[in-house]
Amino acid sequence: MLVGIAFRRQTGLMRAGIHRPPASGVQAIAASKTINRRWLPLNALRAFDAVGQRMSFTAGAQDLDVSQSAVSRHVISLEDVLGQKLFDRSGQRLVLTAAGAALLPEVRRAFDLLEQTMAAVSQDPLNGRPIRIHIPPSLLQQVVMPMIRDFHRAYPDVRIDVSSSPVTGMPSHETDMAIVFDRPNIDDRITDLLWLVRVAPVCSPALAQANAGKSLEAFLSDNDLLHVTLEGEERGLLWSTFGQTIGIALDTNRGHAFDTASLAAHYAMQSGGVALADVAMFAPEIASGQLVVPYDAAIDDGFGYYLKLRADDLADPTVSLFRSWLIAQFAARQ
Repeated sequence: MLVGIAFRRQTGLMRAGIHRPPASGVQAIAASKTINRRWLPLNALRAFDAVGQRMSFTAGAQDLDVSQSAVSRHVISLEDVLGQKLFDRSGQRLVLTAAGAALLPEVRRAFDLLEQTMAAVSQDPLNGRPIRIHIPPSLLQQVVMPMIRDFHRAYPDVRIDVSSSPVTGMPSHETDMAIVFDRPNIDDRITDLLWLVRVAPVCSPALAQANAGKSLEAFLSDNDLLHVTLEGEERGLLWSTFGQTIGIALDTNRGHAFDTASLAAHYAMQSGGVALADVAMFAPEIASGQLVVPYDAAIDDGFGYYLKLRADDLADPTVSLFRSWLIAQFAARQ
C-alpha cells in the first residue's frame, strides 16, 4: 500500500525545470518484470491516478501542479513497467484500457487508505483510522442507528464514518464495508446476508377505515400507490412484483415516487396513499398505530440487505470486529 511519498520532491524539481531520467527502481522493474514494494514506481502511480480520475492528461497535470509532459512521461514509464497500455489515446477522448480499468480503482483505494491512515496517525498516534461504512438511508434510520450507538458504548475507541445514499447495490465511492440493498448476487467481495425484505401494503389508520370491506385489488386500485425508486430499474418495479406475486392486476403508473422507503412510509402516515413497506423494518410505526397493515398480504420480493467488504480488509482487526458485531446484531433481530 505504499504510494507517492516522494512525489512532492520530484514535482518541485519539475517546476524548476529539472527533469531527471526514470529512477533506477523503475528501470529495475522494467528489466525484471517483477513487481515488489521495493521498486514500486510511486510517482508514476500518482500520475496515473490523477489522469485516470479526470480522464485528461491536462487536468491531471493541473491537479498535481506539474507540466503535462511530465505527467505523460510518468504514465508512459508505468506502461513500460507493466508491459501494458493503460490508456487508449487513439480517439478524441481518453479511454482506459482493460489493464487501466483494472489498476485504477486499486491505486485510488491505496491512496485513499494511506491518506486517511496518515491523517489519523498525525492527529492521534494512539488511534487508527475510522471505519468507513455505507448504509442505505431507510435501514440506517430505522434499524442501524441504535446498533452504532451500542457498538460505540462497547468499543468507545473505535470510530465509525457513516455515509448514506439511496443507491441499489454498491455505492460509487470507496468504503471499508457497505450494507447494500439488492437482489442476491456474486462478486469478488465477502457477502453476508443481514436482512431479507418482506413487504406488505401499509397506510394510515384513517385510509384503512375509509376503505374497510374492499378487496385488496379494489383497495389498491382506488388509492395512490407510493413507489420507492430503485437506481436502474423501472419506476413501478416493486409494485409490479407485488401484483404478480399476489395475482392481481395493478396500474403501477399511478402515485408518487420517493428516494427511500422511509419517505414513502412517512408520506403514507401523513398524507395518504399506500406504501409497500418492509413490515419488520417499520414494526415500531405499525405497533404504535401510525401505520396499519390492512391486508394479510406480505411477500418476499427477492430483495435484501447484504454486508459487503473486500477479503483483504478483514486483516484490519477493527473492520473484522465491526463486521462480526453487525452480523450478530442482525441475527438477534431475526
